Amino acid sequence: MTAAPTPNPKPQTRAGAPLRIGIPKGSLQNATIDLFDRAGYRVEVSSRSYYPRIDADEFECVMFRSQEMSRYVEDGVVDVGICGHDWVVENGSDVHEVCELAYSRATSNPARWVLAVPDESGVKTPEDLAGGIIASELIGTVKRYFEERNIAVKKVEFSWGATEVKARLIDAIVDITETGSSLRANNLRVIDTILTSTTRMIANRQTWADAEKRQRIEDLALLLQGAIAARGKVGLKMNARRAGLDAILDTLPAANSPTVNDLRDPDWVAVEVIVDRRVERDLVPRLHRAGATAIFSYPLNKVIA
Repeated sequence: MTAAPTPNPKPQTRAGAPLRIGIPKGSLQNATIDLFDRAGYRVEVSSRSYYPRIDADEFECVMFRSQEMSRYVEDGVVDVGICGHDWVVENGSDVHEVCELAYSRATSNPARWVLAVPDESGVKTPEDLAGGIIASELIGTVKRYFEERNIAVKKVEFSWGATEVKARLIDAIVDITETGSSLRANNLRVIDTILTSTTRMIANRQTWADAEKRQRIEDLALLLQGAIAARGKVGLKMNARRAGLDAILDTLPAANSPTVNDLRDPDWVAVEVIVDRRVERDLVPRLHRAGATAIFSYPLNKVIA
């Protein structure tokens, strides 16, 4: 078994030294590596190493669980990390939030930590759980939730996994969900949402105060956000007779502003536009009927506004 990386609490201070990036290990790992790839960075992970290779001399990577990432960023073990906002809240970490990265393990939807009970339970409101036992991985946040509402639960106990199963053994659970499918499969009913969370890029405050390092972090954040913005979009190129250009432009979604370039033949123009992938299949036949020719679509890696 490969040992976990030994934390070094001293942040990188040497001018020009590589910035150390914390990559989340676990459920966010593959989605994060794919995001870096679309942003232009190749990250290679060995099954036996906690130190992924990245094809950029200005960065080096280390992998931590999302649950502990904000602590290591706060302490300067890594300069910048990617983790869920829920764990920044749970750990009470003093870090700088660089940006939101709206991606997750399953969807682009925010994750929700929900208070849930079995369908057959008589519990209707959080107040009904007074004197009860609640299981969750998010111990501190759940305790604060009940304390802020002056609900005296008997105990909030840590769940090591399979939290949905425990809902029928104790009074309630607080678990994370993106689609709700697991809750429905286990016949659980949501009473309240404790916390809504998305993935964030966070930075050590000492690192962020360094202008040169801050620029490198901002550049990385821009590319990652551009890769996220490109998901679900495609580029369309086509040719059109100049005389029929208005019909082509009228067919395009009103929110899109196409690029129109002259071709060598003065009677023809080239039109290029970015559209949502979900409308492409309906849009292309309509463009063809409106007179567009040589239509082709292409995937996008990044969209920078």
